[in-house]
Amino acid sequence: MPIYVYEVDETEKGCRKCCGGFEVMQSLKDARLERCPECGARVSRVIQAPGLTHSKTDLHYRAKRAGFHTLKRVQKGEYEKMY
Repeated sequence: MPIYVYEVDETEKGCRKCCGGFEVMQSLKDARLERCPECGARVSRVIQAPGLTHSKTDLHYRAKRAGFHTLKRVQKGEYEKMY
């Protein structure tokens, strides 16, 4: 599920949560929030670039720690684990 960032509208006075902006994990099918869940101030969704912080090597080590293995093709239809 994507994480959306919301900020309070300029005409509203928000609470501690929405004053600096807040993140909400929502399904793509969920409607946008129109009001802060805590204080009821009008909020709008902010468009942000996706955070791409992991490199391929970092993902490789994380997958290895999670128990995934790299396979090497031996013959057609046959593979063996690489350690």
